[in-house]
Amino acid sequence: MLETLRRAGQRVVIGFDGHAASPDLKRLVRDYQVGGVLLFARNVDGPEQVADLVREIQALGRDAGHGLPLLVGVDQEGGRVARLREPWTVWPSLRALGRSGSPELARRMGAGLAAELAACGIRWDLAPVVDVDTNPKNPVIGDRSFGDDPELVGRLGAAMIGGLQNGGVIACAKHFPGHGDSDLDSHLALPALDHPRSRLEDVELRPFRSAIAAEVATIMTGHLLVRELDDEAPATLSRRVVEELLRREMKYGGVVVSDDLEMKAVADRWPPGEAAVLAARAGCDLILVCASHEKQVEAIEGLVRMIEEEKPDFTLTVKEDAGDRIRRLKQRFLVPYRDPDPREARLAAGPSERRDLAHDIAERGGVAV
Repeated sequence: MLETLRRAGQRVVIGFDGHAASPDLKRLVRDYQVGGVLLFARNVDGPEQVADLVREIQALGRDAGHGLPLLVGVDQEGGRVARLREPWTVWPSLRALGRSGSPELARRMGAGLAAELAACGIRWDLAPVVDVDTNPKNPVIGDRSFGDDPELVGRLGAAMIGGLQNGGVIACAKHFPGHGDSDLDSHLALPALDHPRSRLEDVELRPFRSAIAAEVATIMTGHLLVRELDDEAPATLSRRVVEELLRREMKYGGVVVSDDLEMKAVADRWPPGEAAVLAARAGCDLILVCASHEKQVEAIEGLVRMIEEEKPDFTLTVKEDAGDRIRRLKQRFLVPYRDPDPREARLAAGPSERRDLAHDIAERGGVAV
């Protein structure tokens, strides 16, 4: 039973409340063997505190016999989606980078993000957004995107991925297969796209192909219905989108991450245990459940039941390959592991050269930081 629980738990990434490890977090790491933790603004007070928190999380994993460090990640895109604010560098939006048109600035921003995150022990940044912003009515992407030109988005996204990963921090291209032309926020509802495959190839998929060529370590799925690919299941829960398109056609061999299953696009239609199983069957390796302890437990228990059933239609992706990919990811970026030093975390937060870089990007992009 412990091995089954470990196989299920390592697939789940959770969020929690507070500036220190909560009782719920401790239980999930110890008893449910969760493989990763996402930090949000509600977990952040300052560089020393974040470093201490990451040290505490990793100690919990070691004490629980995890073997490999936990993934600790954050959404640090720049602009309006940034969990770490002052005294860390306040980066402009990706739209500012897009207006600059400079892969070198994108690479340097990625390297700057990596330096500040790694100093705190955060080795996974859920960035960059490589959605192409083609719909001015899009309520959720907008200036989080580099722009409306898929070639530009792909070129700058690849450069930022290089900056992050060369700095020892896992990058994550999102939101596959492309959320930029939607007119609904998947946090609140289920968006749908009706584009033909030719349009998807020309626009939505092009930046992801660039990200794959740049060897991006993780790709996040979007909670949106792309009817040309699957007219029933949103991308996160669709085997046609994840396993057939991303894995087989686009030949992506890295780790696929679901967006948060507590977002209403999914949560209003599927309970957590069922949604987690559907995401795993679709080909998602890591499954995000970011707020509710009860739903996190339900998701893990759903995966446990899935593994125990051992149905003959389980693919290797569901049963074994996901665990192998997660192990390889951790070995590549987290081994050898060294606990963050709070003093180093403070010194790395917002030095003058990175503040100058942020202002340079903002000026070239015509925005205020």
